[in-house]
Amino acid sequence: MPIIDTHAHIDEIENWPEALDRARAAQVSDVIAVSLNLNSMRRILSLAESSKGVRIHPALGVHPESIEKNFPGPEVFEFIRSHIHQAVAIGETGLDFWYKAVKDNQAEKDKQKSSFSRHLELAKEFDLPIIIHSRGAWSECLEMTLQSGVRRALFHWYSGPLDVLKGVLDAGFYVSTSPSVGYSPQSQQAMLAAPLERILIETDSPVTYRGEEGSYKAEPKDVVKTLKALSRLRQIDEAVLLDQVNHNAKQFFGI
Repeated sequence: MPIIDTHAHIDEIENWPEALDRARAAQVSDVIAVSLNLNSMRRILSLAESSKGVRIHPALGVHPESIEKNFPGPEVFEFIRSHIHQAVAIGETGLDFWYKAVKDNQAEKDKQKSSFSRHLELAKEFDLPIIIHSRGAWSECLEMTLQSGVRRALFHWYSGPLDVLKGVLDAGFYVSTSPSVGYSPQSQQAMLAAPLERILIETDSPVTYRGEEGSYKAEPKDVVKTLKALSRLRQIDEAVLLDQVNHNAKQFFGI
């Protein structure tokens, strides 16, 4: 059965054509390609047009890590607007208060919040789902998302507190998990608490994970590892689980 990777930085993967060949061989049918910054958006749009065999669905946005280096100016949001018809989602965006330069710096936190707010406005205006990075700022991300009035939000690779998770789920939002669900207590705790109907699976390629034979740099084919780890954790048949998470992804992104 085909499988969907709902979060990959495909443009950051070395030799992406070969990676997509391996993904296709692993039955990966679709990849949600998330952006980091303006250059990343341009590359992803180009990759989506040229990719064969695996459907690439662009998500347009600025990652909070990029804000440390260069706060997104008007041209960034103008670019998103002008290419909004090519996007299935806004993102990756959000807040990350664990970065060293941000942790104890209110001005940097405010810069992240300002950017995230602009992304939320776009998601609301165009009624698109939004992909949220919330590490170390889970409650702040939830509060801002609720205030924005967006209908569809995905808290990607959720590993935060269970009380915030309850708020995410009560709002009708989704969460996703990565291969870390095979060994991270925080990821496991969240994925045991979330209903299967609200879970998506991803790789966040090219993040490095722990594996049975040592560490490895993920690519979209490794979404199969996320599926297997979540299947073991939830004690549910892989085929049944895959049918559910594929349905969730198609419903959330409209693909």
